[in-house]
Amino acid sequence: MTETPARQIAAGYATEGGAVTLGSVMVDGEADPTAKVALPLSMVNRHGLIAGATGTGKTKTLQLFIEQLSANGVPVVVADIKGDLSGLGAPGEPNDAITDRATRTGVDWAPEGYPVEFVSLGTEGVGVPVRATITSFGPILLAKVLGLNATQESTLGLIFHWADQQGLELYDLKDLRAVIQHLTSDEGKSDLKGIGGVSSATAGVILRALVNLEAAGGDTFFGDPELEPADLMRRDGARGVITAVELGDQAARPALFSTFLMWILAELFQELPEKGDVEKPELVFIFDEAHLLFADASKAFLEQVVQTVKLIRSKGVGVYFCSQQPTDIPKDVLSQLGARIQHALRAFTPEDQKALSRTVKTYPTSEFYDLESALTSLGTGEAIVTVLSERGAPTPVAWTLMTPPRSLMDTIGETSISQQARASELYTKYGATVDPVSAFEKLQAKAAAAEQAAVDAELAAQQAAQAQSEARMDARVGGGRPRGGSGHGPDDESFVSKAMSNPAVRSFLRSAASAAGREISRSIFGTRSRRRSPR
Repeated sequence: MTETPARQIAAGYATEGGAVTLGSVMVDGEADPTAKVALPLSMVNRHGLIAGATGTGKTKTLQLFIEQLSANGVPVVVADIKGDLSGLGAPGEPNDAITDRATRTGVDWAPEGYPVEFVSLGTEGVGVPVRATITSFGPILLAKVLGLNATQESTLGLIFHWADQQGLELYDLKDLRAVIQHLTSDEGKSDLKGIGGVSSATAGVILRALVNLEAAGGDTFFGDPELEPADLMRRDGARGVITAVELGDQAARPALFSTFLMWILAELFQELPEKGDVEKPELVFIFDEAHLLFADASKAFLEQVVQTVKLIRSKGVGVYFCSQQPTDIPKDVLSQLGARIQHALRAFTPEDQKALSRTVKTYPTSEFYDLESALTSLGTGEAIVTVLSERGAPTPVAWTLMTPPRSLMDTIGETSISQQARASELYTKYGATVDPVSAFEKLQAKAAAAEQAAVDAELAAQQAAQAQSEARMDARVGGGRPRGGSGHGPDDESFVSKAMSNPAVRSFLRSAASAAGREISRSIFGTRSRRRSPR
């Protein structure tokens, strides 16, 4: 067989184990159906990037990639922000364009649907509702959602720590709101000072941000039952289950959506054991519209993303970012991505030209292509590809004609998605929101107890004053105290006995043993409690 340039390039993609076939090599505008471009399954957990301008075929490439992972038994989690990927669950519809593309890429195309689980962020979407508790979401991710600056993020972290120390569970937004309201109230000022470095003004800013998020429907996402990572790593027979996450009513808050996906990834990192090198990944995680994840991100947030992406590979998880420009991804993250599938870039502005030049520099040099020209000349469904070979070395750059997906290249509609979601076993587990006793209820109970103690104390004081008045009246009617007495006559005994027989007085004295009771008793008896100096 003649060693053509296309076959020379394809030789760098040859694999002995399983692989995801992306397409065939193109040289001088012609695709060679025998020159395959493939990503070894053993290298999928080295992460990757799928990029390209709108309308260049990026979503179809994503669909193709997910299909082949599922067919090889690899579960996939994907952000379906625009609802374009619901067709994965239904067989494709043959047409002339698909037949032509299949012939040019050398594949035996047949329609096929794949196992898809449709889940929604919060309870207002069409899929199975998924949630996170505030505690596990953590202050760094929540600060990203709330749009807090570095100082406010640090303050939020201290508030989380205080709630944890007090045994106040944070399940949903009302729990965290109750904690901050307590700390900014007159009763909670001493607690706020005790935290250290937290001003009431900053706490107030965070509280207002929480209220705004709650008003925008963000409260439907936070709560219980919380999504368990194991439910994302299921298989249907020999095929991996695809979990498609849609925004639901959070479309106006894309930062919440993308940050939620980062939370899932962080949870997987915490839960999964070390795997080392694997024949195929345990799970592939795909961030569509990845620029939303990094927009206005704090330093702490970016550090967490970089750390997670670096280390989660050893747990058998591959992470793929999809965006219009490679420059949407921070360079510290971009440097961790082994596979690059780049659809056409547009270079209409000086900024676009600069981004194009930077993108070219990230690819290996090629003796067959002028990459700067190629990246702006790619047709729809064509991409410049380089991945890691089975031995971990970068493959030659390949101008690739992508294989057509086998599933439906269209949405199946909200009605079908909703029907499938409600028939899922996950709906039984996550369909209904649970509201356990947590910070909100505990602080309400504490406030109610303090209020009742104050009422009891006031009533006890009134009863004591009334008993003393009655004792004095009895003494005057009885002719006064006996002479030579010690000053503790019958009138005093009558007062004490009446006071002690009063249920309100006895209740108050019992409550004095509690922290609230001690504070009240100090006030009644003219003493003041000392506040501890903040440490």
